[in-house]
Amino acid sequence: MAKKKTTESIVKDIKRKTRRKFSAEEKIRIVLEGLKGEDSVSAICRKEGIAPTLYYRWSKDFLEAGKKRLMGDTMREANTTEVKELRSENSQLKETVAELMLDNRLLKKSTTGLE
Repeated sequence: MAKKKTTESIVKDIKRKTRRKFSAEEKIRIVLEGLKGEDSVSAICRKEGIAPTLYYRWSKDFLEAGKKRLMGDTMREANTTEVKELRSENSQLKETVAELMLDNRLLKKSTTGLE
């Protein structure tokens, strides 16, 4: 026989299904609000409906990401000279492929006698 679900497990299921998901922008807004120091962290957490431990986890992640970015650990965006070099190389490669395709077509025609 299937056991009846306890009230506690039903409440947990409901909470799990109705859990609020925060976007990155919302998390950043909340963390920055806490860093401003105008309100206490507990007041911000009550207002946003989150646990203080969640706020501190977001805050730690936010600061770690900033630290990594400042240290140069993340890939940086290509600068203008790199983009120009890549575009030039891309153009040369396209020309080479076009020449090879033309040579290939000419060879096929010469071997089949369809000149």
